[in-house]
Amino acid sequence: MASAAQPSLPLLYKELQPISQQEHGSWRYRTADNMLYAGGEHAIPITIDEFAVTQRFYPIIFSSGDTPVPLALMGLNEGVNTFIDDEGKLPQDIYLPAYLRRYPFLLARLRPDSDELSLCIDPKADAIGPFDEGEAIFDGDQPSAITKGILEFCEQFEQAGQRTAAFMEELKANDLLMEGEVTIQTDSGTQPFVYRGFQMVNEEKLRELRGDTLRKMMRSGLLPLVHAHLFSMGVMREIFARQQAQGKGPAAVPVAAPAA
Repeated sequence: MASAAQPSLPLLYKELQPISQQEHGSWRYRTADNMLYAGGEHAIPITIDEFAVTQRFYPIIFSSGDTPVPLALMGLNEGVNTFIDDEGKLPQDIYLPAYLRRYPFLLARLRPDSDELSLCIDPKADAIGPFDEGEAIFDGDQPSAITKGILEFCEQFEQAGQRTAAFMEELKANDLLMEGEVTIQTDSGTQPFVYRGFQMVNEEKLRELRGDTLRKMMRSGLLPLVHAHLFSMGVMREIFARQQAQGKGPAAVPVAAPAA
């Protein structure tokens, strides 16, 4: 997927700290008035729970590599986000992926020998800190109501992530992924722009599925998700047009879509 500030950290996160009363007892969370923290990101991880709504606004692709993940493209060229403007504002009628709504919180495994997940924050985020305004993240020595709500949201996101991983394994098991390529020809008559460096579902292999394999995929709910991904690929040209209208690209030599 798109790179993070540090290789060991997820996209957007610059640092992670487990929330504790000792360290963050006086800290508050305030709703960010802009999304500049994501303005330079063109590919955002999503879960399968989001496919139905995401397909309306963004192309859904899969990152390259042995452990692909679904990505919503907010731009076609690296560093280009066609939805978050220079002030960090997002159109009100656009779906905001859960990954962005979760930031600056994250459930993380703090010990490699334990499956326990702890609620963490990015202390460098503008939305959280020892402010005078905003919602307290602790009520005395206990997490506040807003923190409990955030924890519940992060738990739901983690569960959706597990379902997404199972979906990706099923795609791989049925050999349905292939290297993707999208060619966009402009009206100027110049050389077309070709975007590669991602994976997509192989429609030919999908049509060849028969018998028990097809029935299993239908029962598991995989087929509607695959179709949502395929339908969303038509949005690629809309995103390209947004880039053109905003003067943000494409460059003379198109930058490939994100790799794992």
